[in-house]
Amino acid sequence: MMEANEVLDKLPPHLLNFVIDQPYNTYTSRDHAIWRYVMRQNVRYLSQVAHQAYVEGLQQTGISIEQIPHMYGMNRILKNIGWAAVAVDGFIPPAAFMEFQAYNVLVIAADIRPIDQIEYTPAPDIIHEAAGHAPIIADKNYSEYLVRFGEIGSKAFSSKRDYQLYEAIRHLSIVKADPYSSREEIAESMTLLSSLEKDMGRPSEMAMIRNLHWWTVEYGLIGDLNDPKIYGAGLLSSIGESYSALNGGVTKLPYTIDAKNYNFDITTKQPQLFVTPDFQALTRVLEEFADSMALRRGGLYGVHAAINSGNTATCVYSSGLQVSGTFTEVKEVDGDPVYLITEGPSCLNFADKVLAGQGIDFHAQGFGSPVGHLRTYDKALEDFDEADAIAAGFIPGENIHLEFVSGVIVQGKLESILRKEGKIVLMRFTDCSVNYHSKVLFVPDWGVYDMAVGERIISAFSGPADPEGFGLTYPAPAEKTHKIEHDLKSRNLFKLYTEVRSIREAELRLEMLPVIWSSLKENHPDDWLLAMEIYELLITKSLYPEVSKEIELFLLKKQEKPAFEKLIRNGFEIIG
Repeated sequence: MMEANEVLDKLPPHLLNFVIDQPYNTYTSRDHAIWRYVMRQNVRYLSQVAHQAYVEGLQQTGISIEQIPHMYGMNRILKNIGWAAVAVDGFIPPAAFMEFQAYNVLVIAADIRPIDQIEYTPAPDIIHEAAGHAPIIADKNYSEYLVRFGEIGSKAFSSKRDYQLYEAIRHLSIVKADPYSSREEIAESMTLLSSLEKDMGRPSEMAMIRNLHWWTVEYGLIGDLNDPKIYGAGLLSSIGESYSALNGGVTKLPYTIDAKNYNFDITTKQPQLFVTPDFQALTRVLEEFADSMALRRGGLYGVHAAINSGNTATCVYSSGLQVSGTFTEVKEVDGDPVYLITEGPSCLNFADKVLAGQGIDFHAQGFGSPVGHLRTYDKALEDFDEADAIAAGFIPGENIHLEFVSGVIVQGKLESILRKEGKIVLMRFTDCSVNYHSKVLFVPDWGVYDMAVGERIISAFSGPADPEGFGLTYPAPAEKTHKIEHDLKSRNLFKLYTEVRSIREAELRLEMLPVIWSSLKENHPDDWLLAMEIYELLITKSLYPEVSKEIELFLLKKQEKPAFEKLIRNGFEIIG
């Protein structure tokens, strides 16, 4: 379970379904060796090419070099910079990921990459999250950018295709991270993803803001265009790509809002990267993009975005009233919405809280209401004070007739007027009928009619205004990351890794190293990482020169194969 933490305590209930216990006891001794290898390479190389906050952040965030960190320990240190971390099972939906970010919570995929993906993995893993994302958030400006991105990104509208794409990406990452997946499974997953990517239609807000997230948070470069530094977590956690990112083979582009139009492929290295002059520039581009979103544009654009999403959304009236539900229809005049309709559970909110008696139980079948200005009145209805209402005859207990400029007519017995912060936000009617030209929108037999009040729709965003009040839940992903069942041969190999680790840490039983090497070369001739660890101990302790020479020749022979060339060369360089 999560350890109590003032940052984690603020997480809303609907995000908790994604949180899992970090399966710390399932990490194998080779997993810890993979972590150690990657982290030592990162510290050696990235200290030269990463943003200055990275190495400092490694210490500030409690990231161990020698072994996979436990999140309990990380959280005790992260809280000092106002953050926390939770473990999740692989990729989670982008909106949820960004909402965690808005609450200053770092989402950490608990698995670790297999040895054959040590340089790069398409799946999020603990190296990517803990060693890539965590250190850099110690920088105040960057941390503020992440939180702001989460606040804005979690409000972006997705399309139905977006969710299908997410599931395809998640599935591919799961099968590619499983060392026992067949080539056929991987090929089939890649084919499905490719076909979806070719048929996404017009990009949604979420698709574009995910691009911005990818080219900054995941794969961003910072500083001078001709000599940038690395700050993106995908590069910080990828030995292979961090090298190639800075060479002449990868195009470097100035980071602007145009990056929203560059899609990415998680299965391969990126053909271009974007360079921001500083972290403040990231926030400027983000705010520029936010200006184009329904969140800020509102109006008919916002309502159509809500309808096209096919999911729960919120439209905000100029009075401050927020209507949350699944929007299905809008009546419009001259490019302005004049009547909104939702279907299914809906609720009315103010200041992100459900109004008393206006929850999904009361509006279980949906909600409909006009938007706009009344005929014959100069003042907006939302701005009527008590005297204005009395003068107009809008008195509770009286039958009234409201005719909007749009042609919507509401007539019935006024039961009450609800005001919030000096504005009328809601008027309740009984024995009410609502018509729009020849179309009947509400009849008295349907019961009480609550009319939202507002001249305009000033905002629209994904999700309910009050997630808890709406009863929002994110189901945990149906497809889980694969629990790797290692065979007997692999388990015996891991025992050898454990022995070498205990020898290194205790500096005892060094005479066992030749025996372990003998077992390794006889029973596990394909494993290079443990051979490198044994070699390192023998060299640093000046022990058994004949054995160390034999291991060196073994590794040099392996280095002739392209798949191992860079890995083994880097290993030798670490040892010195």
